[in-house]
Amino acid sequence: MKRDAQGRISLGKWELPIQTLIVLSLLAFAAETQPNLSPQWRQALGNFEAFSVIIFTIEYLVRATLSRPRRSYLLSFLGLIDLLAILPFYLSLGIDLRSLRGLRLLRLFRLFKLVRYNAAVQRYHRAFVMVREELVLFGTTACLMLYLSSVGIYYFEHAAQP
Repeated sequence: MKRDAQGRISLGKWELPIQTLIVLSLLAFAAETQPNLSPQWRQALGNFEAFSVIIFTIEYLVRATLSRPRRSYLLSFLGLIDLLAILPFYLSLGIDLRSLRGLRLLRLFRLFKLVRYNAAVQRYHRAFVMVREELVLFGTTACLMLYLSSVGIYYFEHAAQP
């Protein structure tokens, strides 16, 4: 393991297998949604999910351990994405999440783990950081306009569409 130009920890030869595991875990997540899946396949996909989470947890712990200062990784964008990618699995072990099945969608955060390994996506990230203030201003303005137009639609059409 080594640090890249930005000071992040690079896993070297382990990066391609982890990228492959991320893609496979997303495919397995999609396969779990099939309604006619046999119990054997459900069990196999569950086992693969557990295996994936163990590998992602090891990666998270290695990065957290080797980061200096440790807080810089734990509170970074990529550190939080790594945590959100494994957290739903551990939460489902101790808590009955039948009423909170939406939390399983947090597993889709694994897709964002690919950001770490793609230089083009890292360039997008740097561009977003450079125009962060403009994006916040645009988002705030868009939300305000959406709210005002919703109030206007309600006010003018409430009598016809209660």
